[in-house]
Amino acid sequence: MENRAVGVVAVIIKKRSESAAAVNDLLTRFGHIIIGRMGLPYQERDLNIITLIVDASSDEIGALTGKLGMIDGVTAKSTVAKLN
Repeated sequence: MENRAVGVVAVIIKKRSESAAAVNDLLTRFGHIIIGRMGLPYQERDLNIITLIVDASSDEIGALTGKLGMIDGVTAKSTVAKLN
C-alpha cells in the first residue's frame, strides 16, 4: 500500500473573475482525493479563500498544490499528517 497522508490545502485566490474556472476545473480533476471543501469570500481584501481536506499520497498533494500555484493570482500551500 502506498504512503498516504491526510492534510489540508489552503488556496488563496486574488483574481476570482480570471481564475475561478481554472481552479474549479483542477479541483474537479483532483476530486478523488478531496474529502472536504470550504470556501469563503474575504470582500474587504478582494480575496477568496478555499480550504481543502485531502487524503492522498504526498505526490498527489504536491501535484495539486503545484498546479494550483501555476494559475495566475492563486497561491496554494499544504500541510499533512502521515498515516501509518
